[in-house]
Amino acid sequence: MNSFGIINYSVVAIYFLVLLWIGYFFSKRQKSTDDYFKGQGRVPWWAAGISIFGTLLSAITFMAIPAKAYDTDWAYFFYSLTVILLIPLIACVFIPFYSRLNITSVYEYLEKRFNVLARILGSVSFIIFQIGRIAVVLLLPSIAISIVTGIEVMMCILAIGMISVAYTLMGGIEAVIWTDVMQVVVLLGGAILAVVTISLNVDGGLPEMVRIASADQKFNVLNFNFDFSEPTFWVVVIGGIGANMISYGTDQTVVQRYMTSTSLEDSKKTFYLNAAIILPTQLIFFALGTSLYVFYKLNPANLSNSMVNNDAILPWYIVNELPVGVSGLLIAGILSAAMSSLSSSINSSATAYVTDVHQKLKPGMQNRDLLTVARVTSLLVGIAGTAFAAWMALSDIKSLWDEFIKVLGLFAGGLGGLFLLGVTTTRPSGAAAITGLILSGIMQWLITTNSELHPLMYAATGIASCFLFGYLASFILPANDKDLAGLTVLTSHDRKANLSLPQ
Repeated sequence: MNSFGIINYSVVAIYFLVLLWIGYFFSKRQKSTDDYFKGQGRVPWWAAGISIFGTLLSAITFMAIPAKAYDTDWAYFFYSLTVILLIPLIACVFIPFYSRLNITSVYEYLEKRFNVLARILGSVSFIIFQIGRIAVVLLLPSIAISIVTGIEVMMCILAIGMISVAYTLMGGIEAVIWTDVMQVVVLLGGAILAVVTISLNVDGGLPEMVRIASADQKFNVLNFNFDFSEPTFWVVVIGGIGANMISYGTDQTVVQRYMTSTSLEDSKKTFYLNAAIILPTQLIFFALGTSLYVFYKLNPANLSNSMVNNDAILPWYIVNELPVGVSGLLIAGILSAAMSSLSSSINSSATAYVTDVHQKLKPGMQNRDLLTVARVTSLLVGIAGTAFAAWMALSDIKSLWDEFIKVLGLFAGGLGGLFLLGVTTTRPSGAAAITGLILSGIMQWLITTNSELHPLMYAATGIASCFLFGYLASFILPANDKDLAGLTVLTSHDRKANLSLPQ
């Protein structure tokens, strides 16, 4: 293993200082919860769109997807691309709904459509999921830094977690979004640079790399077997549709970015930009994983026998094969990727708690006091996620990508079904919806403990079971008696809707 060196350490340190400066710069604007959670319309739509991309992919994309392609093949390629199939649902249904409601937390919709208990349960489920997500995206770069520097994984977890919490506490959603933009530029540039340097270091260049990878069946992407315990085409597509509907339609970290725009059209452009970035990015990161496979097949002596976790294959290449300074910048990019995801989760969790829970328990608080509560909540969520990451570091986890997919499906699947039930139907009441959510949770637990269903399917089963149980429960429990004007696709044109239209 090459020494990381003083130059690389200096590059990483400067990168950290830039992140903290961004947090400090935007801290001067944080005078209310609207500033802290929505940026008061100061964030341009294109920055919000890039931020969505960086938040949902970040370190997981930069390390875990190339690791999957290195280990196996391109079976997961269509997973993120399924968001294209959801464009009509997200752009024409969900985003207009949220814009008309003029909400801060997406779970405000659940109270308007069902009842306050549905809102609180949805918000709490989201916060639990975000703590799990924080743990996964924090552990990934910590493993990388431990391998390339020799620093203990636990120390890396604590350092990254503390810096992420610091600039999020200071700068709110504006600091989160602008650090996301910087991170995406570094990540994509770094990935392209890595693919180029690998092709230059292989005799025969790119054609030879394609030949070797094809011979070893590394480009396999279409497995049409009806085996739902393996990542076949059907599992990837169905699972991707479920997970992306949750992420882009009901996830507070994403919806919060739609709401930073000042108009409905800008909110839609935010989503379209993110969708447009996904295809070239998928190609880049899967190609990177396959390139790493070819490079280390031709240069096996360059790969440490002690590195048993292939999630760290990319940072190993970065530090040992790229020039000094460049490797430091890309390692800093990995750290920044994780931090931007952490900061998004922290800020959105604070938004959900303050808006959906705290203001219900203590109505009428002054905005300054609520801003303090938001920052305290951000701190507590960051600590909880960091502690969970420390626990995961001590556990036997074979693939962090699989763990992330499992957390997404288990905690967010039923929540996605709850939103779908509310938006597309009028019959279910709040009691029926909550019944569906509870039964969906039981169903998810039974699936994970008594079946061999692939984790990619968990999001889809969560959505389907919550929707089905909730709708069936509406025939047993009292029917809905609320005025649903403007709250479902069937009543969206009712002029009686008491909604705030976007300017």
